[in-house]
Amino acid sequence: MKRTVLIAALALLFPAFVAAEDWSNVAIVDTQCSTKVKANPDAHTRDCALMCAKSGFGIVDQGGNYIKFDAKGNEQAKQLLENSKKKDHLRVNVTGTKEGDVIHVQSVSLI
Repeated sequence: MKRTVLIAALALLFPAFVAAEDWSNVAIVDTQCSTKVKANPDAHTRDCALMCAKSGFGIVDQGGNYIKFDAKGNEQAKQLLENSKKKDHLRVNVTGTKEGDVIHVQSVSLI
C-alpha cells in the first residue's frame, strides 16, 4: 500500500521536475500558414498571423520544424502580435516544455 501511494505521489510530482527548454530567435507563425511559410517564415506578416489566429500559433525552429503552442502560448502570442508594430520578421524567444509536437509555453517574448 505504501509503495502504491509513493508511486502515485511521484507521478504527480514528475511534471515539476521536467526542465524547461528555450527556443531563441525563432519565427512565430500561425498554424494555418505554417506549411506555406516554412521556407521563409520571416516574410510572414503580422496581419496574416492575426487573421489566422483562430488556428493557433507556434514556432518554426532552427531545423525548419513547426511546433505548436498550447492554449496559454496561443493567448500570449496573440497579445504580443496585437501589441506589436512589426510588420514581418516576427521573431521570438520561448521558454516551455515540449510534449510531443506541442510546447507548453511558460513565456514568449518578441525580439
